Amino acid sequence: MRLWPSSRESYPKQFLPLAGDNTLLQDAALRVNDPDRFEQPIVVANHEHRFIAAEQLGQIGVAALLALEPVRRDSAAAIGAAAALALKRDPEAVVLVLASDHVIADTAGFLAAVDRGLPAALAGRIVTFGVRPSTATSRYGYIRVGAPLEDGGDVMGVEAFVEKPDRAAAERLIAEGCVWNSGNFLARAETLLSELDRLAPGIAGPAVAAVERASRDLDFLRLDAESFAAADKGSIDYAVMERTPLAAVAPAEFGWSDVGGWSALWDIAERDAAGNALIGPTAAADSRNCYVRSEKHFTALVGVDDLVVVSTGDAVLVTTRERSDEVKDLVARLAAEGEGTATQAALVHRPWGSYQVIDQGGRFQVKRITVKAGRKLSLQSHAHRAEHWVVVRGEARVTIDDQIRLVQENESVYIPLGARHRLENAGEQPLDLIEVQSGAYLGEDDIVRYEDDYRRL
Repeated sequence: MRLWPSSRESYPKQFLPLAGDNTLLQDAALRVNDPDRFEQPIVVANHEHRFIAAEQLGQIGVAALLALEPVRRDSAAAIGAAAALALKRDPEAVVLVLASDHVIADTAGFLAAVDRGLPAALAGRIVTFGVRPSTATSRYGYIRVGAPLEDGGDVMGVEAFVEKPDRAAAERLIAEGCVWNSGNFLARAETLLSELDRLAPGIAGPAVAAVERASRDLDFLRLDAESFAAADKGSIDYAVMERTPLAAVAPAEFGWSDVGGWSALWDIAERDAAGNALIGPTAAADSRNCYVRSEKHFTALVGVDDLVVVSTGDAVLVTTRERSDEVKDLVARLAAEGEGTATQAALVHRPWGSYQVIDQGGRFQVKRITVKAGRKLSLQSHAHRAEHWVVVRGEARVTIDDQIRLVQENESVYIPLGARHRLENAGEQPLDLIEVQSGAYLGEDDIVRYEDDYRRL
């Protein structure tokens, strides 16, 4: 979690607009949103993020097959499952594996690199895309390029992978002609699965079984939980790429960054004459080479250099650019200590909309709730709290036991403790309301659901 506090376990960086108006996931999907060149994309997402991924893809008009992993098993199992799904669709399938949380500034350049790598992939190679380094950095892994392939154009063999060297070693690697490992690659689905099975059968077997036993859930494909959970954890780099003799590399330049930390974002951000990247309601005076991002509160810097300052609705980070990668260690410590802001974003997304806690005390909690047009919450009750809803925008249809009523702007309604109740957006615009909870216990697990459009019973 090097991009905390903007990125958190409940809302990771692929769902954030870190390098433009679109989120990183949306940009990745749009890169291959060409039916003349690509089949329907397969997106593997954790089941906890399924509605976020579906909504963001829907916003840009990309119809993807959304496969849900029931537990996290790192990239090798997820990619193995995606390759198995591609094979079911087409026994001759060639898969282009894209990270959903990278920045690629030059889409045309990237697609040209894919075209150059395709003949080698069709010939049975697993082609990765090696980016020519712009600077010596220890943030990325490197590839030591081997000899050119026969009839491979500018695609080369891979002599070795070097994982995140120190700066001095990185300078030597660049002098030798090494390239950055972009973490995107191209191969026949059959080749990829065969190598995964040969080198990591404890990953391949369970991933394929999870596909064979998958089931439909609304618009999602749920990978079989028992099968997938049996897979060993491991990245595709460790499981396959660093061990297979079939690895090849297509050197390329397409403005790539894995945005693995705040310093990496400063590298690619638009900066003012003093070298400051200012995002959101921010200002800087007599300050140089700073990265400042604010999602809510106005944030100003005076007389400082080389800082990273990130302000969200519930947390503020201040560090130097040089040490910004150490944020992940702080977040791990905070999570171990039970600090909720380490993993949970202030704005909580639900399939019907979102909510955010804006105040709380010993026996009360105040939330702002937004319900999307046409959506409704589950029919539910609470054993320990009562609720008071005040509509501030839109029109709500409210069910309380056997009564249904419409609640307009500036009107309110009381939900007694234990009452079966439901909230629905009755209009065509987003519904905003303030919810005041009162009671002995206000946790999110004090919910009994009786009906739910999203199968969360």
